[in-house]
Amino acid sequence: MQNQTTRIGGFSFGIPLKVPAASAKPAFAIAEEVISPFTLGSNVSSTEKEKNTPSYTFTALPPKLEPQWREMEWTEEKKASLMKTVSSYRPSCNEGNQARVLLLGPVGSGKSSFISSVQSVFNGRVTNRAMVGTSSTSFTKKLQSFNIHGQKGEDPTGLVLCDIAGLAGEEMTGLTLHDILSVIKGHAPEGHKFSPDQPLRSETVGYVKKPGLKDKIHCVAFVVDASKIQTYQKGPSTTFRQLRKHISDLDIHQVALLTQIDHICPETAKDVTEVYKSRIIQDTMKKAGDLLGMSTSYIVPVKNYSSELDLNVNNDVLLLRAVDHILQYADLYFQANALQQKGPKMDLGI
Repeated sequence: MQNQTTRIGGFSFGIPLKVPAASAKPAFAIAEEVISPFTLGSNVSSTEKEKNTPSYTFTALPPKLEPQWREMEWTEEKKASLMKTVSSYRPSCNEGNQARVLLLGPVGSGKSSFISSVQSVFNGRVTNRAMVGTSSTSFTKKLQSFNIHGQKGEDPTGLVLCDIAGLAGEEMTGLTLHDILSVIKGHAPEGHKFSPDQPLRSETVGYVKKPGLKDKIHCVAFVVDASKIQTYQKGPSTTFRQLRKHISDLDIHQVALLTQIDHICPETAKDVTEVYKSRIIQDTMKKAGDLLGMSTSYIVPVKNYSSELDLNVNNDVLLLRAVDHILQYADLYFQANALQQKGPKMDLGI
């Protein structure tokens, strides 16, 4: 039987998808011409214009919100507390001692940078553990699992961040919907290189035929670039929503990371503690929620380390808070699995 590559939405998932230029519309279109009822009839005299001009005054909304719309503590003590929480985390299940989290997102959204940034916090210095590219095509081509190690001398944490090729629109990415779901189900061997011509099958070298809990993905984190929210076309929105449906069918919880927040808000770029006071970022998070089809309560903003050489405690707190957010949803998977091992699901009336 000839292999078929699954394609949904605007992403090709291995097959180039050509979209006519005339039909390409941004997901968040801005009207090119807005005609005010007060500007109609350009031949009206200046005197009449002054007479008809309303006396209303419009006050622009302040760019900053007071107080923070999410509670955050920006202190060394908070950083230490979060590091201890992440380092000591272990799944609430007898089988498996680590939570495997798959990062999914468009090419260049910051998946690999997030992995390196999180490990940098624990290393005490900025390092690029996950290889990061700058081209328009995905730098990551294969499945790579990164154990997040604690501080020097400590055992690895209970968190594993998994990186695969980025989703893309028109170029051939080597990533199919079938392969994504195979990774989540635990069939993909470590280091497997994705190719649209060779989808993951039982004949693939290293294929895990009977994956255990430790082989599966326990939470999916979508990674979205805040600076590109308004340039995403309608296609990606459909793709994200359909992807989320397939993943939800596997009872996998999903969250989202909003990266590049310093590229959309000058105040946050200067001081990351302004993140939850920024109306720009709050509005962008709402747009990300619309794009993904999820509530903003699942979305957390992060600022990855890119050009910096030194760590910043406030940025560390934001990154660690994101990791803690991910682990909370990963642990829901283990809690549900523990209930299944004890017996049939209980009707909680929810």
